[in-house]
Amino acid sequence: MPLSIFSKNLKACGFILNKNKMNTNNTIDPKMGSARVLMVQGTTSDAGKSTLVAGLCRLFARKGWHVAPFKPQNMALNSAVTADGGEIGRAQALQAVACGLPLHTDFNPILLKPSSDTGAQVIVQGHALDHMEAKTFFGLHRGQADGSGDEYLPGYRVKAMSVVLDSFSRLTHAYELVMVEGAGSPAEINLRQGDIANMGFAEAVDCPVIIIADIDKGGVFAHLVGTLALLSESEQARVKGFVINRFRGDIALLQSGLDWLEAYTNKPVLGVLPYLHDLHLDAEDALTPAPNKSTQTRLKVLVLVFPRISNHTDFDPLRLNPHVEFNYVSLQTQAESQSEFGVLPPADLIILPGSKNVRADLEFLRQQGWDIGIKKHLRYGGKLLGICGGYQMLGLLIDDPSGVEGEPGESEGLALLSLVTELKPKKVLRQVTGKLSLLGEQAEVKGYEIHCGQSLLLKTQAEGQLQPLSLSPMDSRVEDESAAGSFSDGLLSEDGQVLGTYLHGLFDSADACAILLKWAGMSDADPVDIDAIRDQQLNRFADQLEKDLDMEKLEQILGIRN
Repeated sequence: MPLSIFSKNLKACGFILNKNKMNTNNTIDPKMGSARVLMVQGTTSDAGKSTLVAGLCRLFARKGWHVAPFKPQNMALNSAVTADGGEIGRAQALQAVACGLPLHTDFNPILLKPSSDTGAQVIVQGHALDHMEAKTFFGLHRGQADGSGDEYLPGYRVKAMSVVLDSFSRLTHAYELVMVEGAGSPAEINLRQGDIANMGFAEAVDCPVIIIADIDKGGVFAHLVGTLALLSESEQARVKGFVINRFRGDIALLQSGLDWLEAYTNKPVLGVLPYLHDLHLDAEDALTPAPNKSTQTRLKVLVLVFPRISNHTDFDPLRLNPHVEFNYVSLQTQAESQSEFGVLPPADLIILPGSKNVRADLEFLRQQGWDIGIKKHLRYGGKLLGICGGYQMLGLLIDDPSGVEGEPGESEGLALLSLVTELKPKKVLRQVTGKLSLLGEQAEVKGYEIHCGQSLLLKTQAEGQLQPLSLSPMDSRVEDESAAGSFSDGLLSEDGQVLGTYLHGLFDSADACAILLKWAGMSDADPVDIDAIRDQQLNRFADQLEKDLDMEKLEQILGIRN
């Protein structure tokens, strides 16, 4: 076929290595269960892998299958706390919801949370293992001293494959279907040796693969053909078809390209998915802008975007509220608005979000002059909310004596709340439930905490500052005994303008969200039901998949149809 000729030309140039050199972990684990498995890989990041897996999970769960999601290795700052007290990527949390399952660490056994351009915290089956430089985790290629060729120095991920297979094996025994998501692209030549995220995993467990590509970015045929060509012959053979994502326009105009692609690669196009406007599902990486709203918004909310912002899905109930004018403020948006408004545009509520590197992001905040903008905002009566890392920034001091998030040292906070924070290596991970007390009202809350810092209230300076949250952990794994048991959380300034908390998911509870919106200045607050929105959108996307995918071929690939 034509692709084989193209592959031979690339191989002659040294671009394609043989199967044994490309993947060192290609032995099938005899302990695997009987679940049917399908892996979704993509030509690029943000091709639609996470969303497609979530949609397939919901689609097959609706058909009565006992289905679970799985991602061997994820890299994300937006994470969630599981029912068993661990930590997984937000995409796998959404996929678990699509399956109707509680979150579990086996769904994402390796999670990388970048803390700098070259390093990340490594989470293994829910536990924070260590901070590693990229070369320590991925391994390193270097020329041998005698000039005889390239030498590969294995990284931690070679050991991580056993962890991945351990989690995957449990899922294959517990479920009937396992939908697997790859990471980035399988054709990243520099990352392929020792791979555990894409074809290295697929070869190890001998599962079929489909590849999704985003046509909205352009070059979809080059992406698909090029990706396939850069795989080894055994890997090419396990690719069972393509999915083209985010198509706009008349599909008849695309048909000649689809016919060519199938003839050139001898692989079927399993479906073309349309560009779905206003598909509101949890985003793991990209910050999703608010949908277009009427001019009848009653509250202006700004979220400051740090370089290491985390858990931005906290704000989806605000972003999707038709009565809230919601905006992120980043370097780009600040440059666009500064000439008209000053450092920060006017708002009723400014939010400091979570951060994976609090001291560095606090310094970034000051470099942009946002601390000056915050003081001006408060002088004019605005409200300020800090969540997790943002809460720590509101205090007097952030001390990192052990170098948990970077170089050891301490940083002065914004001094808006009377607390000091010490970052500690042991992380607090827990799902919690409790009550929010604010403005003389109370509401039930449910969410999670995920932080390394311990913040202490300075009682001698905090007279008049209230702790508005009374929380209790659910089924938790708390690695710091001082954080166990029922406890108070958060701090409200004496003037009622500044509020901080460690609780993620604060706006997800409709009654609590209503009180917070009222505190921020919206009378007759009308919160959205984010759980209902998520469920409706998952069903909407599953309906679209059932309509646009070749379900007969897909079920044949899964081995559930003859």
